[in-house]
Amino acid sequence: MLVRMVDDSLFLIDIDKVIREKAPGKHFPRLLVSYLKRIVHQDEINGFLRENNDKVGIDFIDAAIHHLDATIKIEGEENLPGKDGLYTFVSNHPLGAQDGLILGYVLGKHYDGKIKYLVNDLLMNLHGMSPFFIPINKTGKQSKDFPRIVETGFHSDNQLIMFPAGICSRRHHGLIRDIEWKKTFITKSIETHRDIVPIHFDGRNSNFFYNLSNICHFAGIKFNIAMIYLVDEAYKNRHKEFTITIGKPISWQTFDSSKAPLQWAAYVRDMVYKLE
Repeated sequence: MLVRMVDDSLFLIDIDKVIREKAPGKHFPRLLVSYLKRIVHQDEINGFLRENNDKVGIDFIDAAIHHLDATIKIEGEENLPGKDGLYTFVSNHPLGAQDGLILGYVLGKHYDGKIKYLVNDLLMNLHGMSPFFIPINKTGKQSKDFPRIVETGFHSDNQLIMFPAGICSRRHHGLIRDIEWKKTFITKSIETHRDIVPIHFDGRNSNFFYNLSNICHFAGIKFNIAMIYLVDEAYKNRHKEFTITIGKPISWQTFDSSKAPLQWAAYVRDMVYKLE
């Protein structure tokens, strides 16, 4: 974790505290500590969190989007279903910050804030985003709690936003794409009779990010080192326009026994990239 709680609502990045707690008694070069603070943008993020500590929900997301100076272009907005049904919105995950924020903003505005993210990342620590996350048992590990999180989300009266790849897109043979999508959104959407809405998010991270990811993969390093750089990638992607393309809803009844759930997940993934 790279955060510490200052009061009941404000979490701040604190690299020095993390190092003291995770490696007590060990000395790290000052240059390394300064480098870590820089790539996670400790001062900038903490300044933003302090200035917007009173904002929650859509207001917080709106402030974050303005902080990153992101412009939003929406295509296929007419495909958004009405508010009388419950849906699973699934998207590719090219960035790690702007994609989650923008999808939450667009869908949150359309559905009057009745959205939930099913995610497993550092955003869980943000008070401003807390209305959009499924609560988890703080005494257990997230990995053990995840099945319960999924059950709670799909049986709620909220629209669900998912990135079925679980991690940001990677570059393979020059093509930037999500890794294989997990099948959970298929099986649970069938179970709860939620139609699935495919969304394509247009964006990419830096060559450094993809090269680092590939080096770690080929070196057999299991820890997702590239994740440490996602905040830096978000700042590299400041002042940009992002296009989201919303596809037509797919009836949950489409996903019959003619394909296995994992095959249906790949089918929807392919549909998302056809929206490019």
